[in-house]
Amino acid sequence: MRRARPLFLIAILAIAGYLGETYRQRMAALKRDAPASPKPLPNDVNATATDWHWERSAGDGRPAVSVRAKNFRQIKEPSQFELEKVDLKIYRKDNETYDHVVSDRAVFDMAEGFLYSEGEADITMGVVKGEEPKASRLVHIKSSGIRFDSKTGKARTEREASFLFDRGRGRSVGAEYDPATHELILNSQAELIWHGHGKDKRAMKVQAGQVLYKEQESKVLLSPWAKLSRDNMTLEGKGAVVTLDKELGSIRLVETTAAKGVDRFPGRLLEYAADRLTMNLSEKSEVEKIKGQGNAQLTTTTEFGVTTTRTDQVDLDFDLQGNESVLRRALASGKTVVESKPLARKDHLPAETRLLRSEIVEMRMKPGGHEIDTLDTLTPAILEFLPNRPGQRKRRVEGDRFHVVYGAENHIESFHTTQAQTRTENAPKQGKPQPPALTTSKELTAQFAPKTGEMTRLEQSGDFRYEEGERKAQSERALLDQASNRITLLQSARVWDPTGSTTADRIVLDQRNEDFQADGNVNSSRLPDRQGGSSAMLSKDEPLQAKAARMNTTEKQSLIVYGGNALLWQGSSRLQAEHIEIDRKNSLLRANGKVMSQLLEQKEDPKTKKKTPVFTLIQAPAMLYSDKERMAHYTGGVTLRRAILDVKAREIKAFLKEQSKEKGKENDSSLEKASADGAVVIVQTTPKRVRRGTSEHADYFVDEEKVVLEKGEPELQDSVKGTTRGQQLIYYSNDDRLLVNGVPAQPAVSKIRRK
Repeated sequence: MRRARPLFLIAILAIAGYLGETYRQRMAALKRDAPASPKPLPNDVNATATDWHWERSAGDGRPAVSVRAKNFRQIKEPSQFELEKVDLKIYRKDNETYDHVVSDRAVFDMAEGFLYSEGEADITMGVVKGEEPKASRLVHIKSSGIRFDSKTGKARTEREASFLFDRGRGRSVGAEYDPATHELILNSQAELIWHGHGKDKRAMKVQAGQVLYKEQESKVLLSPWAKLSRDNMTLEGKGAVVTLDKELGSIRLVETTAAKGVDRFPGRLLEYAADRLTMNLSEKSEVEKIKGQGNAQLTTTTEFGVTTTRTDQVDLDFDLQGNESVLRRALASGKTVVESKPLARKDHLPAETRLLRSEIVEMRMKPGGHEIDTLDTLTPAILEFLPNRPGQRKRRVEGDRFHVVYGAENHIESFHTTQAQTRTENAPKQGKPQPPALTTSKELTAQFAPKTGEMTRLEQSGDFRYEEGERKAQSERALLDQASNRITLLQSARVWDPTGSTTADRIVLDQRNEDFQADGNVNSSRLPDRQGGSSAMLSKDEPLQAKAARMNTTEKQSLIVYGGNALLWQGSSRLQAEHIEIDRKNSLLRANGKVMSQLLEQKEDPKTKKKTPVFTLIQAPAMLYSDKERMAHYTGGVTLRRAILDVKAREIKAFLKEQSKEKGKENDSSLEKASADGAVVIVQTTPKRVRRGTSEHADYFVDEEKVVLEKGEPELQDSVKGTTRGQQLIYYSNDDRLLVNGVPAQPAVSKIRRK
């Protein structure tokens, strides 16, 4: 037993040693396998974490803000979270849409409720859970230095920002976005690029000093200046409001002020401007309409000329042809002035500048929109032609309505107006101003040369009236030929001035001088030249009346010619012939073809003082009257009849008295003397006797009623006294006196018939 006790103690010690060693080894293993102790946190940091997440809910329990970060560090002072690989969601009120912000690094201030990204951040706005961003919604914004307010969801940066949306892209310096109002502000140097809808992806560039994009209203507000451009089109203004298609996101409306627009195409430049301008665009953002109000201006420039329209308001309608918006129609309203100025070209001289004034003017363009097709004034208008070179005259046309048709190269082809009034200025002559040519008519149509644009023909109808100084005219129709500068009056034509008046079926006026030509049923009343002396045939006091089939004047009306059964009368004188000429310059009167003249005088009975008209009728193939000599020379076989006296001869010279100044005798065309030559036969017939005288020459003195027969064996046969021959026979028609003057070689021979 005593031997067992030591063994027991040894066993106990052995077990105790074993347990101690085991414990020691276990503690060593535990110490060896235990994790390392964390490093101490910096003094300014409260905590750090990975895969950090923070949320804030709205008052109704729905999420408002959710922030996730790969790495998280909490700063003590100020109380901020430094985040890496940030993912921020700002939820909108519908709880289905949120704005998504992604950034490599950001600082989140929980107390202030804002997140700031010094580096580049990517913002996606209007994200719908489980869907792609809707059309027309802004998609991405990229910038640096962005500050996000977690309480309001507003984002702001002062640095350069770029953004991308489904219809294009943009950039600016400084930007703000408010998800509550869905408004994006681009603070400066803003530029937006909008792509077209459908297959047409041509871009519209929008530039402005500042841009406010109201997403909910689908409007973009540009200020303080704006510029929109697309291909050949540029529009600038003092700020603008751009309205977008809510479904498609394309630009549908642009409203701006102090606007200036340019549309450039090969061979054509279209410019427009206005105080206020509205532009309507199609779904493809193609221009459909433009309205300019206040000091509106439209200018079209081609290689041929410049057409400028100034008005209170202009409405432009466009057609889409291919990928171009082509001007189809322009309507100008309010104090409209359209100026068309041709450009100088080597191939021809420039036409006149045209200036059209009216309250309302409508222009329609030819296919392609490069040239004007028609122009209509919807109110009374004034059209002026302003000279661009010597030889052109300033013209002015007024009318109730104008319809202008254009040919090639923007040249006027024709125009028509109603209730027309025209004024054509004449160049000075010898330094003296000349009166203008004025016309009026119910209708007016003008034609122009296709290549030069010069007016070639002007037609006026309906109560036409013409006035140029003292000369006036009227007719039912009138035609102006520009090349010859002549006016043709048709139907009931009449021309008059202080020297007389002419009517005819047709009259052609030469505007370069005072000459004209009349045809058909001519009736004329003219005063002869008052210079020099005066006789009864061409009195300086009596109008010269005339009828003929035709009449024309030349040399400034110094030569007047009547043709076709012409008849002239002046006072008591009368002249009829196939052809009559009045040479006022040389004071001559010519007549040819069946000439018949009539002279009338009032013969007073010495005893009773009673006046009896006495006619002198002369017929011949031709006549020449000289006013200087007061002598009418009839040739070709002449017959003269006066009271009881008939004279026949190859030619007769009739000498007229000076026109009497005695009251009551002013209109006498008194015959003073008649001289006949060639086979002269004079027959005097009274109830009591017949006298027949023959000779080669004879003189008849009217006042004395004396007949002198000479040359060619003069002979007088008297039914009472018989036959008398002699070298010269003188007898008196009012008594029985007969004087025979013979010579020694040829004594007078008389045969006296006895009763």
